[in-house]
Amino acid sequence: MSVAVKGLWNIVLSGYPKSGKTMLANRLIAENQFFARIGVDELRQMIFTEFPPCRDEFLIYLMIAEMRDTLLEKGYSVVVDSTAPDNVTREFLTVTKVRHVNRLLVVLNVDREVLIKRNIEKSGDASAVFAWDKRWEEPRGGIPIFKFKSNDMTKFEAYYARLIELLESEMHPFKPEFHPVIHLKEIRKALKSFLKKNS
Repeated sequence: MSVAVKGLWNIVLSGYPKSGKTMLANRLIAENQFFARIGVDELRQMIFTEFPPCRDEFLIYLMIAEMRDTLLEKGYSVVVDSTAPDNVTREFLTVTKVRHVNRLLVVLNVDREVLIKRNIEKSGDASAVFAWDKRWEEPRGGIPIFKFKSNDMTKFEAYYARLIELLESEMHPFKPEFHPVIHLKEIRKALKSFLKKNS
């Protein structure tokens, strides 16, 4: 199936480990030749062979921002596949210097017992869930949000269809002309401070 996406999109995925982020990102790029995925965990592993937080999280996020902006400038919509558990990180990832880009935070929502079961099946325990509990913040206003339920494949397919309907729409509240002006310098400073405090 080919998706007829309208405009250029910067989509940031946010969710606990095993909530379905990578499955969603891969599906989007498989169905649209003008979509690209940036996997934050893969980039961190490739450069430092470390899990979060690594020795220089700020560098990782700067690289993600540069990769994202380069892809957007080349005409590719971008899906940033990241846990992004806190609002400072979400804001940093959703704001770009590229003009006329639709931005969207997709928060993957999975019932806790399902999340724990998936993590145990994959890793042998649910320690990743408990680790992210300490950092997880409910998304705040100011960022366009799409809540994506993915408890099972039936829910995943239903919410995927709604997301595609939004991406294909000519009229939606996430068009660039509805965005407030946000200063990248302030966001970078806030992210750097936040990462230092939490490392």
